[in-house]
Amino acid sequence: MKRALFSLAITLIASTLFAHEPAMSNINDKSGKQPFGVNLAGAEFAEGHLPGEYGVHYTYPKAGELDYFNSKGLRLIRLPFKWERMQPELKGALDPMELERLKNVVREAEKRNMYVILDLHNYGRRFVDGKKVLIGSPELSVADFADFWKRMATEMKGFSNIYGHGLMNEPHDMEASTSSWFDMAQQAINAIRTVDMEKTIIVGGDDWSSAERWPQQSDTLKHLHDPAHNLMFEAHVYFDDNASGSYKGTYDEENCTPLTGVKRVKPFVAWLKENDFRGLVGEYGVPDNDPRWLVTADRFLAYLQRNGINATYWAAGPWWGKHKMRLTPDKGQDRPQMQVVGQYLYTKK
Repeated sequence: MKRALFSLAITLIASTLFAHEPAMSNINDKSGKQPFGVNLAGAEFAEGHLPGEYGVHYTYPKAGELDYFNSKGLRLIRLPFKWERMQPELKGALDPMELERLKNVVREAEKRNMYVILDLHNYGRRFVDGKKVLIGSPELSVADFADFWKRMATEMKGFSNIYGHGLMNEPHDMEASTSSWFDMAQQAINAIRTVDMEKTIIVGGDDWSSAERWPQQSDTLKHLHDPAHNLMFEAHVYFDDNASGSYKGTYDEENCTPLTGVKRVKPFVAWLKENDFRGLVGEYGVPDNDPRWLVTADRFLAYLQRNGINATYWAAGPWWGKHKMRLTPDKGQDRPQMQVVGQYLYTKK
């Protein structure tokens, strides 16, 4: 353990030396350094209460949270939100109050030179008339999905700090649909490009966006066509035994090692390189109950940084309470995970 912690300290010092801030004009340039960041969750909370009451069932991050993570040098925010709240009626107008809440976060981030990923956090599904259904079901067409993104892209077109439109968080078990995740993503891309040829479109992988299973489950995404040639691909990585991020057991019970994260993300990284694509890890995170998790996270982030791939930690936000993975500080005190997360601010290339 002493040797592992010494190695961690050396790696943290080295990573600090490489955390130079790039010019903002390079933020979506393939050759430019890319920012690391954090998920600010809360707007996607309480799926059992949709649309729910704002401030009771769900919330959006406040300016103080942006200030904290900006002070740590984490300039990329992944902002989860729910389709049902943003667009109450399929093919209908976006809800003006909900849209304003989201836009306010983006505006506050823009003031701080921070970037925002708009993350539609719906897993390839939404509630329709009280029933959760897959996109491609009779009640929820692929055209409905494309319509949503056309409306959202239109509303967000004027912002300078949208890092990307995250089409869908963790689509999974899509076999029951009449369409494939590939076709859904392609139609959403087509719809966005009718109104916006500038913003990056971020495509999550199938099968919970697994980085480890990416070549088997998401290889077809390499055939997506974007007339703007501005796609990015998003994978997720957790280090517990079933890679779910639940971390129910101890470090040993979860069969984790210092290189578990590196091993799991390598297939995704290899796929990106083989196809000359940009990518990021939209979710990763560790609990606070054993310093060995920090060593695993450190090795993982160092590997991503060397390979030009950024990541956003899961998660932070005002309503995480005493959750073991939270990154939001406790009474002004940094969480243990911040000693690692805060050392990786930009990719090396």
